[in-house]
Amino acid sequence: MLYRLQRHALPIKAHFRNSLVLAYAVPADILRPFLSDGLKLDTFGEYGFLAIALVETQNLRPSFLPTVLGMNFALSGYRIFVRYQTQEGRSLRGLRVLRSDTNRRSMQLAGNLLTHYHYQHSRFRVESTPTKYEIQVTTQNGLADLHVEADLRATEQVLPPTSPFPDLREARKFAGPLPFTFDYEKQTHSIIRVEGVRQEWKPRPVPVVVHQNTFLEQGPFRGAGARLANSFYLEDVPYRWRTGIREKIQ
Repeated sequence: MLYRLQRHALPIKAHFRNSLVLAYAVPADILRPFLSDGLKLDTFGEYGFLAIALVETQNLRPSFLPTVLGMNFALSGYRIFVRYQTQEGRSLRGLRVLRSDTNRRSMQLAGNLLTHYHYQHSRFRVESTPTKYEIQVTTQNGLADLHVEADLRATEQVLPPTSPFPDLREARKFAGPLPFTFDYEKQTHSIIRVEGVRQEWKPRPVPVVVHQNTFLEQGPFRGAGARLANSFYLEDVPYRWRTGIREKIQ
């Protein structure tokens, strides 16, 4: 059955060429309805957080295949910061995926076959220079169009003026992606958790200009007062995902 395939049965390797991650502070009551059984919202004060990850990915493939067989693609992903308690009592922080976009139809098909990440096929325009990183995503129905520009020249590490965090130390706790991703398998009333293992993880805060973000103009997000909380950039990161673990909700 399809849902059994979507448990991340294969270990995966990839390389993140560039990644820009924005985190928006959203009133907690707006985000809670997006959670499944077994998950709790990860909060700071009155806010939960929605991360938008923009990633240029290289050589994505099952770990046992050579690099030459890997897939290159661009990705935008919308995730909520959550917490999950395992049956052994461990408290884990991670992300709950709402939507993913990619510029490769093959990635859309494979991603929806093997994961719960809800891939859509979209157009991407990326401009990367030593001083600027700009990415524009155009979706088929306009529900997740995004255009953001990061200034890579900045040397002073500061937070956006709209951030609820008092300092960068607190902001880094909500700098996605986190090690774990969680999703709900309704057929078995279980949580599927996938652990990512990263190397050379050195995100740096960068100022950004968000020219367009239609995802936050839809449904409950419209008029909810979402605030840009942080924006981090990183490059040249080896990454791998372990096989998924299914744990039945008690």
